[in-house]
Amino acid sequence: MAVYTHVPAEEIDAFLTRYNAGRLVSAKGIAEGVENSNYLLETTGADGKGHRYILTLYEKRVDQADLPFFMDLLDHLGARGCLVPRFIADTSGQRLQQLGGRPACLIEFLTGISVTEPTPAQAKAAGAALGELHRAAQGFDGERRNALDIAGWHDLAAKCGDDFDSIAPGLGARVAEELAFLDAHWPADLPRSVIHADLFPDNVLMLGDRVTGLIDFYFSCTDIRAYDLAVTHSAWTFSHDGGAFFADRAAALGAGYGQAHGLTDAERTVFPILCRGAALRFLLTRAYDWINTPADALVTRKDPLAYLRRLDFYAKADPTGLLGA
Repeated sequence: MAVYTHVPAEEIDAFLTRYNAGRLVSAKGIAEGVENSNYLLETTGADGKGHRYILTLYEKRVDQADLPFFMDLLDHLGARGCLVPRFIADTSGQRLQQLGGRPACLIEFLTGISVTEPTPAQAKAAGAALGELHRAAQGFDGERRNALDIAGWHDLAAKCGDDFDSIAPGLGARVAEELAFLDAHWPADLPRSVIHADLFPDNVLMLGDRVTGLIDFYFSCTDIRAYDLAVTHSAWTFSHDGGAFFADRAAALGAGYGQAHGLTDAERTVFPILCRGAALRFLLTRAYDWINTPADALVTRKDPLAYLRRLDFYAKADPTGLLGA
């Protein structure tokens, strides 16, 4: 469940009067996601033909001060042909509002569905979309620090402390070992750019094998560009429990990215290390949530060990086998 702030339909209808969006027909809470409260709105549309929008209310995890960065980024990408949902301004030109005691925005609705078991063709399309995003991001001058970089990983590990071993015996020691490895081997001289940093299948909208939208940019930041592909690799090329690696999906993902953007030789050489970082990042955030989310909470906790299995795989992986020849 991802509707933390419940807003009556009458208030949403009044909110829409600030826009050229028509009157509210229906408002449905969207269960996916864990960061914000989201509603799918159906309206009459200013032209009377009916329209859909996403209404997002920002909860505590999203810093309101970061919203201009996200807005400017999506405007930049959209203007360069990326299929991203842009923020809609009201009749006075304002994009950021208040609703239900939360910062709120009206956002474009994109058609498509998120796949749960990607095919190689869908993985290839996702890789191409990420490459196109990286190409379109060139020239964007906004900056946002990645709060989940190595320093952030250390901070999360410290907060989990002895509770790691309540998830699995020896997990704390394994995390400490991996942090020491990444401290010593994390690359410092690779190209950097704005990245999505969370391109899981549920953040890619598709119709068949065609990408129709990239969504949920609330982790986007400035970091190593190839790390973005590593995050995507960790999300698209394994079974949900991390126990099986699908080489055909991985080769397709690499081929799609290569056609749209591509990796340098230096990026390809250290790609297993970037993947280890991506796996540790999600292991840590899942572990923190697992430890700190009550068992009866509405949010479903995600298994940290699914990313420990990915991490163990990457620690032994041959660079040439991760993205195909």
